[in-house]
Amino acid sequence: MRQSRSRLLAIGGREWALLGAILLASVVFSVASPFFATAGNAATIARNSTELMLAGLGMTLLLAIGSIDVSIGILMGLSAIAVAHALLASMAPALAVLVGPLTGAALGLVTASVVVLGRVPAIVGTLGLLGVYRMGVFALLGGQWLSGLPTGLTELLSARLLGLPLSVVVIVLAYLAVWLALRATPYGPHLLSIGNSEEKARLSGVPVTKVRFATFVLSGALTGLAASFYVASYRNVEMAIGSTLALDAIAAVVLGGTSILGGRCSLLGTALGVLLLRVLQNGLLLMGVPSLWQPVVTGALLIGVLAMDMPLARMGDLKARWALR
Repeated sequence: MRQSRSRLLAIGGREWALLGAILLASVVFSVASPFFATAGNAATIARNSTELMLAGLGMTLLLAIGSIDVSIGILMGLSAIAVAHALLASMAPALAVLVGPLTGAALGLVTASVVVLGRVPAIVGTLGLLGVYRMGVFALLGGQWLSGLPTGLTELLSARLLGLPLSVVVIVLAYLAVWLALRATPYGPHLLSIGNSEEKARLSGVPVTKVRFATFVLSGALTGLAASFYVASYRNVEMAIGSTLALDAIAAVVLGGTSILGGRCSLLGTALGVLLLRVLQNGLLLMGVPSLWQPVVTGALLIGVLAMDMPLARMGDLKARWALR
């Protein structure tokens, strides 16, 4: 138990490397563009990071358990539509902001039912749901945008608390709540135990089905909360909402040191991975690189990190086997 928790919460070389990469990229882009090192651009990077911070937090838990959800972008779209309709129905902003995570949790429940109860491989099940959810977005929007939404939710999440925008406070509290759940409850050790070996975890008494089910629902709720932030920021919902969210979330989480094979995760690493990704995307855009190249950069980073991590993971497995002998 202690070993699992210490691995979960350790601040090591990966986190320091990410921090160094963020600082180095910031220096390079500051030299390359006079618009990068400005307060306004820093606010833009922070704003563009909010949804990914929350979706990445959920993806961290899914990857740690040895699973994945490639449908989170469309899940965010459906949740955003629900939030938009709540605002159009004159729902109070304090209640409308909850519509996102509730809708996301409900959709996460559907995903969990397919993957966990239906025993469908996560990549296959969530790809199938991606198609279903995409059709749902098209049907609900009718090929048109929901635009000009009321400003109440924007004003609520822009309000200051302890000198910070409420949206930033909510993200910090979300990370703190997950950290506490991983640190102070059996959920953390169970999560990593299942990620390392589901069969061994089951034999040792870990409630595998319940933990996996809860993780999909929690990831859905966090992505739904990201949808509330999206609606507050842009005050519209378009057809292409969340189209790159899954790729960005997986890339940021893997950059942060969470193993795509399960059994290892870092919440701090995820947050730093999100910031590095957004700094790179923002800096390249200011340098005149078309935004269409952003998924290429993200994909290349993901492939590069996996190319380095997979051999290291295999070496770790070999060392563990020899140690057992």
